[in-house]
Amino acid sequence: MPTRTKFVILMHPDEHKRVKANTGRLTHLCLRDSELHLGISFDEHEAVQALINDPKNYPVLLYPGRGARDLSKGELSAADFAGRRLVVFLLDATWRKVRPMLRTSLTLQRLPRIMFSNAAPSRYRIKRQPEPGCLATLEATHELLLALGRSGLDTYTQPAQLLDLFERMQDFQIRRATENALRGDRRHVRRIPAETSAARAPDGPKRRRIFPAAVVG
Repeated sequence: MPTRTKFVILMHPDEHKRVKANTGRLTHLCLRDSELHLGISFDEHEAVQALINDPKNYPVLLYPGRGARDLSKGELSAADFAGRRLVVFLLDATWRKVRPMLRTSLTLQRLPRIMFSNAAPSRYRIKRQPEPGCLATLEATHELLLALGRSGLDTYTQPAQLLDLFERMQDFQIRRATENALRGDRRHVRRIPAETSAARAPDGPKRRRIFPAAVVG
């Protein structure tokens, strides 16, 4: 799929091991102008640093929270680019592991941050998200492209492609889990959450929430 925006997926090594349910890799395969790099800290990563330091690029980090520009509210415009190419970095890991990735990468911390709001709930059926608003990398990219399209910053030509692939991947996993269960092979049975897109309940009042205020993507 062609896009005006360049997407750079920074994948935690643990995500790389999940070959069959790796939505970051699926996203990379769908987007023509995308790169995927493996690691935890990226300050010494030559390809990542080259993209950040290229004067022709406008690099940003997709990371919700205070100070992030909400594309759904028009807080990023073409004037901000000044003719440069928008390059979006995405951290592909569980939220527990995303924080160390960002903490150990000072150059990523310095990037302007973007986000989107009012996203559709996660469509994950084979995995429970830690709380409402959390999305798989593929879903987050889909919602980001929708927001970029509404702002006139990109053209999302095939909005069904990413989600269709996401559903097909999950259907395959559910089918295999059922087949393994019927054969009595418990070693390879994936436990499917009881409710579609159900978010795990908070562990208690002291649990640190990922999204401290409104639900965002």
